[in-house]
Amino acid sequence: MHLNYSVKARDFTSAGSVSSAIKKVLKQLNIPPADIKRIIVALYEAEVNIVAHSYGGTIECELSHDRIELTISDEGPGISDLTMAMTEGYSTATEEVREMGFGAGMGLSNIKKNSDVLAIDTAADSPTIIHMTFNLKQGG
Repeated sequence: MHLNYSVKARDFTSAGSVSSAIKKVLKQLNIPPADIKRIIVALYEAEVNIVAHSYGGTIECELSHDRIELTISDEGPGISDLTMAMTEGYSTATEEVREMGFGAGMGLSNIKKNSDVLAIDTAADSPTIIHMTFNLKQGG
């Protein structure tokens, strides 16, 4: 099963709506709750990063019986120092974003902690593409 969603930049009122939609599908497919939790934590962080740091993007979800693969693609501006961005607490969020309760600098580290496989393709002034794979404990 393949799902595809668009995410708008700066639309904080809709941040998390894709994560919620995918969570609903995972529950309908009887994916184990522990797997759903880690998938949605990582996905929500990636979704909020699109809203807070990019010019918009897409989320693609590929579901199979033994794993879930997510591809999160944004339209830039890229991450100039990925090593720093992976550090817990490091954030480039604006003051406005922080005042809304986002931008604590935990996004990429939470994605890494919850993903079985993580690959991030990014550079300054370029789109960012995040590939996450989640191996399911039991078939869905």
